[in-house]
Amino acid sequence: MSSTERRRLRLAARVVASWLALMPLPVLAQAYQCRIPEHVAPLALPAPDGPSRRAPVARYTLAASWSPDWCKMHGDTTSMQCSRRYGRFGFVLHGLWPEAARGPAPQWCAARYRPSAALIRRNMCRTPSASLLVHEWAKHGTCMTATPSAYFKTAGILWDAVTWPDADRLSRKEDLVAGDLRDAFLAANPGWPRGAVGIDLSRGGWLREVRLCYGRDFRPKACAARQLGARDGVAMKIWRGL
Repeated sequence: MSSTERRRLRLAARVVASWLALMPLPVLAQAYQCRIPEHVAPLALPAPDGPSRRAPVARYTLAASWSPDWCKMHGDTTSMQCSRRYGRFGFVLHGLWPEAARGPAPQWCAARYRPSAALIRRNMCRTPSASLLVHEWAKHGTCMTATPSAYFKTAGILWDAVTWPDADRLSRKEDLVAGDLRDAFLAANPGWPRGAVGIDLSRGGWLREVRLCYGRDFRPKACAARQLGARDGVAMKIWRGL
């Protein structure tokens, strides 16, 4: 990463921090309860699951997984995210992803540092999976910042500036469509552009993720067509599992 890009990221982080200061204080992630494990073993950097790609960053995506659906689909009953021993989770931070102006996103840039166990623990109420945190840094963060701490700080500022709607309550609405979730998100976050809220559904119509789109300055910006996902009128279901 060039010195110009690092200065741009620092400036953008200050802009986001000042924006956050003007907003009402949100809850932590959407952790209904969260207890961090006492010990988190340091994890090795994962092997890349795709090619290394470097490209100028034109915008960003903040991806929020709907945790009950993830746990249902993966049949996971032992992890921090799904076991309920450490709390219950709604929307959780999947990751902050850099995007290129056109073509595939940058990924798997050179990782010189591994996140420490202490840094991982500090972020586990947003992302209740140590392995996912390390993966997101290695795949996406390395194309944005020089250090894991800078990456997680930027993602945390963006995440904490958002108030997540009560998707559990919304799931009980009859004839639920994707537009209802956008309506609820915009009601909780006045001023957000509707086109900056992407919704990812499974083939069966179940909510998997909400993907928030930002420009290079980390301010909300309309999603690209491929990121917007389900249009407002598409039928949607939300697995509660709580």
